[in-house]
Amino acid sequence: MRRVLLLLLAFVTPLAVFAAMVMADRTFGRAGRGLDYVVKIDLTPADARLPKIEGPLDSSRPLVVIDAGHGGKDPGAGAGEPKEKELVLALALALRDELLKQGGVRVALTRSDDTYLLLGERPAIARRLGADLFISIHADSTEVESGALGASVYTLSDKGSNEAAERMAARENAADEINGIKIGNQSEDVSSILVDLSQGQTQAHSQLFAALLLREARGTIPLKESGPQSAAFAVLKSPDVPSILFETGYINNPIDFVRLLSPGGRKAFAESTARAIKVFFARTAADRAK
Repeated sequence: MRRVLLLLLAFVTPLAVFAAMVMADRTFGRAGRGLDYVVKIDLTPADARLPKIEGPLDSSRPLVVIDAGHGGKDPGAGAGEPKEKELVLALALALRDELLKQGGVRVALTRSDDTYLLLGERPAIARRLGADLFISIHADSTEVESGALGASVYTLSDKGSNEAAERMAARENAADEINGIKIGNQSEDVSSILVDLSQGQTQAHSQLFAALLLREARGTIPLKESGPQSAAFAVLKSPDVPSILFETGYINNPIDFVRLLSPGGRKAFAESTARAIKVFFARTAADRAK
């Protein structure tokens, strides 16, 4: 009988101690009485929002980040359907598919669906992924009477190469505004980036790729400007990733609209851009190896 009592005591004692601890916590606990408080720890990885990288598993292969402009609540240009955000997404997907088909480079999209991104998030994605090239795709809109037609390629500068370039940059940079109110903040050092880029290797590579892109597009895609243009586009403000903005045509010009919407037009865009990318990486291989 005594042995049974000892076994029962050995079993009950820990339970009694645990119950006493719970009662003490309920009575004297500083964080709150009882179990009415919960401490939450965010275990979400810092890179949870980064897009998937597709292509070769070899991380030494160059990485191209393709940015389809606008998206979500920001439709971009266009009075009818499809809007700019839909048209440029189709172009971005066509370029991704062409690059993956040719092989040799890795590819990531800033958005692969109708997601809204702040302007600053787009180059930030490229930087966090360690991209070797950033291409932002757009389709402009202008007064029908102007007769504007064809594509243009832009790099970053503190002042537009012409008045039209400055107006275009102002329109694109307004993507972070709703009713004139800014909804996203640029980092404090973003203005100094322009100064750093003016003499840096990044800007030289951006200009090189812009020239190659126009060369490969010539004769395949109608061009509005024969040479690279420049303006203070917020989406190009990455200090260490060569970046260009590709205005692929005018969405309210019937000729451009039909071309950009057609499978043949998307194919011509994807193939000429992919050729330029291949030549660009061949020319900058030594610099990337440093």
